[in-house]
Amino acid sequence: MSMSPWQVMHSLTRDGSVAETKLPPGTARRVLSYARPMRGIIAAFLVLVVVDALFVVAAPLLLARLVDHGVIPGDRSVVTVLAALVAVIAVLDAVVTIISRWYSARIGEGLIYDLRSEVFSHVVRQPIAFYTRAQTGALVSRVNNDVIGAQQAFTSVLSNVVGNLVSLTLILAAMIVLSWKLTLAALLLVPFFLLPARWMGRRLAALSHEQMNLNAEMGTRMTERFNVGGALLVKLFGDLDREDREYAARAARVRDIGIKIAMNRTVLFVALSFIASLATAMVYGFGGLMAIDKTLTVGTLIALAALLARLYGPLTTLSNVRVDIMTALVSFTRVFEILDLVPAIRERADAQPLPSGAVAVDVDHVSFAYPGADEVSLRSLEAGATGDRARGAVVLDDITFQAAPGEFIALVGPSGAGKTTITNLLARLYDPTAGAVRLQGIDLRDATLASITASVGVVTQESHLFHDTIRANLLYARPDADEADMTAALRAAQILPLIESLPQGLDTVVGDRGYRLSGGEKQRVAIARLLLKGPGLLVLDEATAHLDSESELAVQRALDTALHGRTAIVIAHRLSTIRRADQILVVDEGRIVERGRHHELLERGGLYADLYRTQFLDDAAVAT
Repeated sequence: MSMSPWQVMHSLTRDGSVAETKLPPGTARRVLSYARPMRGIIAAFLVLVVVDALFVVAAPLLLARLVDHGVIPGDRSVVTVLAALVAVIAVLDAVVTIISRWYSARIGEGLIYDLRSEVFSHVVRQPIAFYTRAQTGALVSRVNNDVIGAQQAFTSVLSNVVGNLVSLTLILAAMIVLSWKLTLAALLLVPFFLLPARWMGRRLAALSHEQMNLNAEMGTRMTERFNVGGALLVKLFGDLDREDREYAARAARVRDIGIKIAMNRTVLFVALSFIASLATAMVYGFGGLMAIDKTLTVGTLIALAALLARLYGPLTTLSNVRVDIMTALVSFTRVFEILDLVPAIRERADAQPLPSGAVAVDVDHVSFAYPGADEVSLRSLEAGATGDRARGAVVLDDITFQAAPGEFIALVGPSGAGKTTITNLLARLYDPTAGAVRLQGIDLRDATLASITASVGVVTQESHLFHDTIRANLLYARPDADEADMTAALRAAQILPLIESLPQGLDTVVGDRGYRLSGGEKQRVAIARLLLKGPGLLVLDEATAHLDSESELAVQRALDTALHGRTAIVIAHRLSTIRRADQILVVDEGRIVERGRHHELLERGGLYADLYRTQFLDDAAVAT
């Protein structure tokens, strides 16, 4: 299996420092477990690799006999037969190469599919705390780059180790049989081939690593500037000339290091070609003298020269095989690091579904502290992960309340009191550190995750929409909904006239995070999505807090429709919302300090009365 100088150079320029990496125990065995389902395909691939190696040696040996027994004696039949045989071998080699490439692609792409699917499935099941800490770019890199790196290294090791080992053995054996003296002389040049190449290879590996980091920095900068939020920040606060200068400076560093890499690669390529040419000249020189002295045939000389051209590639690759193997294992290890992160929120084996319909809520002596970083995330996925990674301070302390089916509970209190944290527990985005959250009498830790998702609907201050059509965003909540269902939900959400006025209607693309819609329009689309889902418990986290009066009124009407016949837990913002509540819970510093109806709490003259005078009455005055 011959290799070009460029292929040899690629093998030599891998980052050699990876060979010193300490791997977790059992990594190799775990990697092989991914190969086990494909063992039949792998076996066939390896057989083809061996056959290809045999063809590599067979062609020069046949050419030697063609020259010695056909051309020199003038035997036309030998020339014809052997030339035809060489041609047949060339055809067979081409067929074997195509088939082996298919097997290699099947193995590699199959591995990518298995790993990528497993990583994606595992990541989407991580708790929300994982996403609040992980850097998105690093996470995507694991799913893409490291998975592909593992696949490439795996298939490379699989083919290179076996193929080059067989090729090297057969080539050396054939050369020794043909002329052990010339073979020994050729091997004496190997150090002059390997040592400078490895030195230059380490230099290239360092430069390539720096280039990758610089490109990653540029990619991160472009990602931050090119999304809607980043572009808006640049427009409002940025200096475009400064942005140009800073980006140009980074691009210049990438340019300069690219020139260095190109020149170093050229020097390495020239050096490898020079040593190979010297070896060829030596074989032809000494072999030619031996042929003149009749101690070596001309055909044997030609065969040795051809085999020599195929010798250095496998030899160089095998000398670097430890780095290749470790590169594969390290890539797998980075993927396994994600797969080994146990989700903090997971479904028990005996979990039961929540009954459908209006939901009864029971929050029973709940306390909560946000999980520590090491419980939910990985240092390698966090930008600048330093400091204390232990569990945080207590955010909720002994929270207890109940809501009967169809009842309306309002949560009020100063910013940072813990209101949103309570709603997060109701959707099981987190589990309480003490006490229990029950829906329909079932502890959420004993309920199936799918039934929780179906039973609890949440509308936040800024509802997220995917960069897709309105139809796709609606169907995300209920894939089996038909046109009539979506129309009814949009009408109830007070947004149907707008959707019908759009040129593409439901097939209008809303843009990244829904930025093509106003805040009120986006909220109403989100409410339509919620109505389409039809949950029994509705959780509203100040869904109208940042809207203008007109949009707020439209969204509130949509929410009134959504609240009808459902249990509701609402972080209150509007005065009318508070007055209509069956029970108001006043939260302060993680505790419920007051509870009751609107008039009862006003008469009590506590924190609620203060909030009412300073916040809610002011809001009402602004609205009027």
